[in-house]
Amino acid sequence: MGYRKLGRPSDHRKAMLRNLVTSLFKHERITTTEPRAKEVKSIAEKMITLAKRNDLHARRQALEYIWDEDTVRKLFNTIGPKYEERSGGYTRIVKTAPRRGDAAPMVILELV
Repeated sequence: MGYRKLGRPSDHRKAMLRNLVTSLFKHERITTTEPRAKEVKSIAEKMITLAKRNDLHARRQALEYIWDEDTVRKLFNTIGPKYEERSGGYTRIVKTAPRRGDAAPMVILELV
């Protein structure tokens, strides 16, 4: 199949993933459900790889996905250079207690 549908229409899913990726780079750590975190992880890794390139085209590609300019600036100025010598695996998923209410598996997604 390729990706998770996360029980949402495509436009809602895309907006939700954009918001989660933006929050991850803004706060460097988010708490979310496990399936969402796995989807966000792959997108975030690609964004950090763009930030490591650090050219105008890469910045514009990142701005297509992350609309918050301050977050993109942080991504390219601080997060990208931090992982310059690393060739992947920029994020970590740490399992936490299930969510009260529906017992959904919760995780903390953070930058390494």
